[in-house]
Order: sequence, then structure tokens, then C-alpha cells
Amino acid sequence: MLRAMPTLASKCLSGALFLAAGLCASGEPVEIGYRVVQSFPHDRDAVTQGLVVHRGELFESTGGYGTSSVRRLDLRSGRVLRESRLADELFGEGLAAVGDALYQLTWRTGLGLIYDSETLAPSGQFTYGGEGWGLAWDGTHFIMSDGSAFLRYLDRETLRETGRVQVRDGDQPIAALNELEFVEDHLFANVWNTTRIAVIDPDSGQVRGWLNLEQILPTPFRTESVGVLNGIAYDADQGRLFVTGKRWPRLFEIELIPPIGELAD
Repeated sequence: MLRAMPTLASKCLSGALFLAAGLCASGEPVEIGYRVVQSFPHDRDAVTQGLVVHRGELFESTGGYGTSSVRRLDLRSGRVLRESRLADELFGEGLAAVGDALYQLTWRTGLGLIYDSETLAPSGQFTYGGEGWGLAWDGTHFIMSDGSAFLRYLDRETLRETGRVQVRDGDQPIAALNELEFVEDHLFANVWNTTRIAVIDPDSGQVRGWLNLEQILPTPFRTESVGVLNGIAYDADQGRLFVTGKRWPRLFEIELIPPIGELAD
């Protein structure tokens, strides 16, 4: 199903022509449509805080005091194949993968956890100031969100902060940046407590597009226990993009319209 956004025509179309190779003539971000390719079962008790595909396998970070974990999932069935639980006083957050390791943030303790990606056995820790929300890997640095409008860049080896960039839609800062995922040359960010994903130029911090997933979860699944949209994973080898939410019973593979590669720099 195609969810083309109604504001696309008014913002970025002149007759039948899409201007500026993906950006409005005014420089405004595009409103990106999508098509659901397929959907998969997802643990309806999982408070999804991070989602990543690594070496063809799907991993998830879940939150909650006493319920946080990092887990390997079977995509087709949603079954948990392996799991490592966090201490009760830790609240799991964003998740990224590099090499043989998974890196997981925690919310308010300033503590990051490192795991062996095969066994999920803990293999190290790191620290940071403030809150931990989302985490992604761009091929050179870790990119971290903390609930503000700023993204932090972290060194791969030391995990120390090396710089920051503010995310803006035009001149407007975009706060509450949550789960992150690097997709081709853009950074995708869930905006907490909304149905929107910001598509960000990671160098400038400018929002290049908005993806609104308000209608993606079918009505029969929208129970009182269902939480907010949160969770983005990109399989770079297969070109597949996945999204889900906190306590969502489904995980979706989606195709973007226009494709992310058509967004102008």
C-alpha cells in the first residue's frame, strides 16, 4: 500500500514535475511516501528502543526497568533466538553494530554496554554524559542522540565525543530525536512521541525529508498497550528497510517513494 503524503503536491510539485531532484524549489524537505513490502510478527511485549541488521541478522534493544535486553530475532517468526538481559537498574536504549560487537546505550545511567555479536556475551563498557537515546554507525563514527535536537559523534575506538551537530528543519531545531539508523548517505531518526521519521543530512544537520508512518499499523493492532513508533533497521546488503514500534505486534519492511538515493544533497 502506498502512503503518499497529502502535502507533497502543495509543497513540492509544479504541475506533474517533481522539483530539484527530490527537494522543493524553496529548499524545504520533501514529504516521503512509502509502500509496505511485507510485515512480520513482532513481540508485543518488547519495548523497542533500538533495531539493527548486522551480517544478515536482526538485533533489538528493549527497554524498561527489569525488562531491558539485547536480543537476536528470527525475522520471519519474530521469535527470540538469543537474549542477554540487563541489570534491573538499567534501562536499555539505542543499539548499533560494528565488526564483531554490538553497542547498546542506557537511558539515564551514562553507561554503554558492549556485547559479542555472536554470543551476546558482555565484552565491555563505555561512559558518556547525559541521557542515551539512539545510536547508529555511519561507517566511520558512532552517532548518538540524547533526546535533544543535537547529534553527538563518537570515536570508534574510544567512544568519546568528537563533535556535535544540531538537527534543523530550515531554521527550526528538531528536538526529541530518538532511535537512529544510517541509510545510504542519510541518517534516519524517530522523533519521540510522533509518527514521523526525520531524514537528515548528517554533516549539516538539515532535514532533507519527512516520513510519516501514522497509518502503517492496521487498526486491529492498535490496542491500549501499543506504544509509539520506534525502531528503524536497514539491511545495506539487501537494500531492505524495516520499522516497528514499542509493543507493536508487527514489524514492517517498507519501500520509500521516492527512493532515498534521489534526495538531493
